[in-house]
Amino acid sequence: MSGGDLSLVYDIGELVVGPGEDDSDDGPLEIREDAAFAAVDGAVVAVGSSEAITREYPPENAATAVDADGRAVVPGFVDPHTHAVFAGDRSDEFEAKLRGTEYREILEAGGGILRTVRAVREASDDQLVANLTGHLETMLEHGTTTAEVKSGYGLDTETELRLLAAIDRADAVQPVDLVPTFMGAHAVPEGRDAEAYVDKVIGEQLPAVAEQGIAAFCDVFCEEGVFDVDQSRRVLEAGRERGLAPKIHAEEFTRLGGAALAAELGAVSADHLLCATDEDVDALVESEVVPVLLPGTAFGLGEGYADARAFLEAGAPVALATDFNPNCHSRSVEFVQTLGAVEMGLTPAEALLAATRNAALSLGLEDGTGTLREGAPADAVVLEAPSYVHVAYRLDTSAVEAVLKSGEVVYE
Repeated sequence: MSGGDLSLVYDIGELVVGPGEDDSDDGPLEIREDAAFAAVDGAVVAVGSSEAITREYPPENAATAVDADGRAVVPGFVDPHTHAVFAGDRSDEFEAKLRGTEYREILEAGGGILRTVRAVREASDDQLVANLTGHLETMLEHGTTTAEVKSGYGLDTETELRLLAAIDRADAVQPVDLVPTFMGAHAVPEGRDAEAYVDKVIGEQLPAVAEQGIAAFCDVFCEEGVFDVDQSRRVLEAGRERGLAPKIHAEEFTRLGGAALAAELGAVSADHLLCATDEDVDALVESEVVPVLLPGTAFGLGEGYADARAFLEAGAPVALATDFNPNCHSRSVEFVQTLGAVEMGLTPAEALLAATRNAALSLGLEDGTGTLREGAPADAVVLEAPSYVHVAYRLDTSAVEAVLKSGEVVYE
């Protein structure tokens, strides 16, 4: 071997490489025992038995060498739906919901998203970056190595740009790779008409965002009382014309038609889908739209869960995400996998695949992210456990022992 920084993880008791060719008893994963992988300049170059890999790539020659000591190693987790850049506190709303107040009642009273918007507008740029990096530090401790982060708590051009700039700044100063999404159509600002506000999103916000070049996707909250299907279509089509691929919050509280719109537009993903029907499932699968399910939101709201099994049986690559935001205060993809298994009927293998490779697909990442195959980024989680099953199995503590990003240990 010549050139480049060598990274090595060896003596792995159970290595999850990624999706398998055929379903095993535990699920659709390729698993190797007594394994190792080597990476050069942050990308995996070899996967095999620990004896063979360490013979070809001696640990003493590596810039980073991790002896897993028989532990399990899995790909780094990908969190494909978060609202992690915000300011303020809404814990009192959590208490109100426990007393029976509906989320939409809170929103109509000026709480919810609109309350966070006010807090964000009052926060400094540095405070927004500090808040986001603090949350990302916790996410990393739970194994997340790539995360999507949405704007949407600005609802005007200036503040939406500030939020996207905060995401960009945070991406540069900490290890988790960030995928930025513009979501000016997150709510209707106080005192504004939805149709008139959509005109502002299309005519002012989107051109400014596109000019800055700091967003990959355009998202919209297609929901009763927020943005209807026609308004959502206008926003997403305008975003696509500006180079931003469409995503959509669909069928969360009511079945409005957001899933059908995602299929019509060929969106990268449709997210939430608690109220999706068999017809919606078929439309999304036919259009190759990745369903992103957010069990933490259902858990926090006390709502029913999306029908993950219906999507899986139809052949969809189901993804899981935290939906981390002030209304769903969970930064742990581990917890999401537990909910996926316990509440949605996924096997631990299906939950892991949903939080790794399938989650990467929902962000359009075609470089092998979410796997540890040759050529993929060397993003890996060493578990304090003998099997990947412990990720979903553990209810009390994190199973994460160490995290590698591009072959470097960034948490242990």
